[in-house]
Amino acid sequence: MPKLALIGGTGLNQLQGLEPVTEHSIETPFGAPSAAIVEGRFGDTELLFLARHGVPHSIPPHRINYRANLWALRELGVTEILAVFAVGGILGEMTPGHFVIPDQVIDYTWGREHTFFDGKAAPLEHIDFTEPFSAALRLRLVECAQNLPLDCSPSGTYGATQGPRLETAAEIRRMSRDGCDVVGMTGMPEAALAAELRLPYAAICMVVNPAAGLGETPITEAAMHEILVQETAVIGELLRAFIDASPQ
Repeated sequence: MPKLALIGGTGLNQLQGLEPVTEHSIETPFGAPSAAIVEGRFGDTELLFLARHGVPHSIPPHRINYRANLWALRELGVTEILAVFAVGGILGEMTPGHFVIPDQVIDYTWGREHTFFDGKAAPLEHIDFTEPFSAALRLRLVECAQNLPLDCSPSGTYGATQGPRLETAAEIRRMSRDGCDVVGMTGMPEAALAAELRLPYAAICMVVNPAAGLGETPITEAAMHEILVQETAVIGELLRAFIDASPQ
């Protein structure tokens, strides 16, 4: 039976419906993960939850220990990972309240520890990253979103920026020309590290604001938080449907 982990970011530090059983504080060859990994029950299913930005929410995107996070989940026997991201919408239909199950990623980050295969931690290896997200997990997510039904795009390109500042309007125009549908700060190197560990990995993007230069009002944390509260409740519904549809 698959062992599922959920990596949550902004707004998802406490997953409604998850009944904690125990916590795992794991030291990895790359240091400590962002937070203790919560093992619990979500309905009748065992689930592991990792708060990407720590508890309390304090670790900026460029300082997250992505390698330790992914390594620790593998050490706990995880076989599938769902990652949840709060993002800005670039494409016209990507408005606040919309969800996206991305199938591609463009990496604009720099200076992050982005690989296990650095010649020190592990011998050099070049992984095939043509498809950065697991097709099987994505298909299950898309089917569940359609059955709910959910205002959700079944594909899209996630642009990963450095942060923690938001982007300029010119940067968003560039990303739009590049083909990005949404923009976030934590999708990379997380997706690539999961691929290096051969861990099936898929993402759920919650659009919480129009990207820079695309909205009629300034981007504020208060406005983003209001959308996050609404969308995190929906994530619980989607997760339940995903678990029910999982192979036993």
